Amino acid sequence: MQYPKNITKKNFYSNKVDTIKLTFDAKFNDIDEEALIQSAILRQIDKSINNSIGTFHEQVLGGIKGFEVGNLSGFDIKAVDDTLFADIHYYNIDKHYEEAIFNRLAHYAKFYKKAKLYLVEILAEDSFCEKWSIEVGDGKYSHKQIYKISIDQFYALLSKQNDAYFQLYKSLPIVIKDFLSSIDENDIKVKAML
Repeated sequence: MQYPKNITKKNFYSNKVDTIKLTFDAKFNDIDEEALIQSAILRQIDKSINNSIGTFHEQVLGGIKGFEVGNLSGFDIKAVDDTLFADIHYYNIDKHYEEAIFNRLAHYAKFYKKAKLYLVEILAEDSFCEKWSIEVGDGKYSHKQIYKISIDQFYALLSKQNDAYFQLYKSLPIVIKDFLSSIDENDIKVKAML
């Protein structure tokens, strides 16, 4: 079995791997160990890519004049004048984690009374910017400073350009092609092994 570049069975098992789950998957789904490992490696790669995409958005948005990457401030993006703070999420957020994020934003709102605080959804189904309300028990809670926003609307908000996200999307294939053609293949292999 050939694994993706720079990944071996040995370094696969050196990561946190649920061997019990692999055994159940193999036996109940009649899948051999090699196919399971290949599938798990691809999931690990996909998870790494998703995390990198979040970092990519932080770097791009933090490069817009007046904004910066949160750098361990508790936020992914913030306005340099502390009028905006944002938490960017790639995955759908489960109910308990959503409540924790909302409460954290509400806590920050106490200290930054003029700030707007955002939960930014990268994989939003629609384009939106709305007051964020959450359901806790039988009640629904919101806060006047806290919003939920899709990534395209967040790019528009920060850049003041309605189609900024679309422009980024259109530019990516060109930029990636230029980048890949400008580096040595050996550099890529060395960096991937680090």
